[in-house]
Amino acid sequence: MEPLCGLIAGGMPGHGSVRGAMETLAFIPSPSAGEIHLGPLPLRGYALCIILGVFAAVWLGGRRWIARGGRPGTVADIAVWAVPFGLIGGRLYHVITDYQLYFGEGRNWVDAFRIWDGGLGIWGAIALGALGAWIGCRRRGIPLPAWADAVAPGVALAQALGRWGNWFNQELYGRATDLPWALKIDPAHRPLDTPDLATYHPTFLYESLWCVGVALLVIWADRRFKMGHGRAFALYVAAYTVGRFWIEYMRVDDAHHVLGMRLNNWTAIVVFLAAVAAIVISAKKRPGREEIVEPVPPGAADDDAAVEGEAAGAAPDVTDKPVKDAGAPKSGKSGKSGKSAKTGDSAKGAESAKTGESAKGAESAGGSASGDGGSGAGAKKSSSSVPGPGAKSGDEAVGGPKS
Repeated sequence: MEPLCGLIAGGMPGHGSVRGAMETLAFIPSPSAGEIHLGPLPLRGYALCIILGVFAAVWLGGRRWIARGGRPGTVADIAVWAVPFGLIGGRLYHVITDYQLYFGEGRNWVDAFRIWDGGLGIWGAIALGALGAWIGCRRRGIPLPAWADAVAPGVALAQALGRWGNWFNQELYGRATDLPWALKIDPAHRPLDTPDLATYHPTFLYESLWCVGVALLVIWADRRFKMGHGRAFALYVAAYTVGRFWIEYMRVDDAHHVLGMRLNNWTAIVVFLAAVAAIVISAKKRPGREEIVEPVPPGAADDDAAVEGEAAGAAPDVTDKPVKDAGAPKSGKSGKSGKSAKTGDSAKGAESAKTGESAKGAESAGGSASGDGGSGAGAKKSSSSVPGPGAKSGDEAVGGPKS
């Protein structure tokens, strides 16, 4: 592949009144091949751009859906329906409107299935893709307009990336030009009537940049005006068709003409009017934005609460509470003696202490407890315990019986 901007030595021959006057100082080169080799695996550049566009649309649409109150993963789940339908619709539109490329004399109809060679009509992709999205939304119980508003900027971004597939295939360029950003086309891909002209308007680049601008416009307008009920998607459609109209007017590839204009120009006009009408009607009937875009499935709220509860329970208890002696037994009645009892100088060798009243309910492991019932503490001894000095049993015997 040549460097991104190359220099042409000498002038580029023109035609008509500009023959010999056009001189290109810089240009955008075209790829030397339409595929990229990942080791032994060839990957078509056109397909790579489409795949990147789909991932970008799902990523951006998912973030916007969550911000509008939806659940993670919903956009991707519905895209499983929308993307295949969109690819089929885009290919059908292209084959129907350019049928002479596949069913004309000397043509092979099998080429209609070679989608990797290029040929996707955005009008058919949006129309049939919307049908697939409607099926996915219906299965999830969410409104299609709300989902469409969330993914609208992502769809525009997907188109911006997908248009670079035309660069790989050296197709859908504009009229000849000598501008510094002109696109150099190899002789095998040039128009039949201008085989000696090498550089043309990079309409793929114009539309790619336009789509990026449309995505930014929709994001800004959606934040500024809180657009809902399908109006953000309608704004994307209206803005895209404006750019598509003038870009389509520059293209020189074969196309059907109606009343002196290319078919896609007429389609852009009709779709633009429909999108503007949708914005006006929707704003009057349903102003504002949806408060709830996705109902919570049964049991999902309980699961979320359980997760939050587990997260809260895992947090350490930082309240200022007195630390209890782990070895201090609880009292049998009032429990007031749950705190560690102090035994003065004689408590150093005792294992635990109980109050006189609560000692009646405690189990004795073979040791003895004080029986006076006063406020003094009786020490409980096990077989391995050594009584501390000053500890008294009921008979005033030092050491007490061992269990």
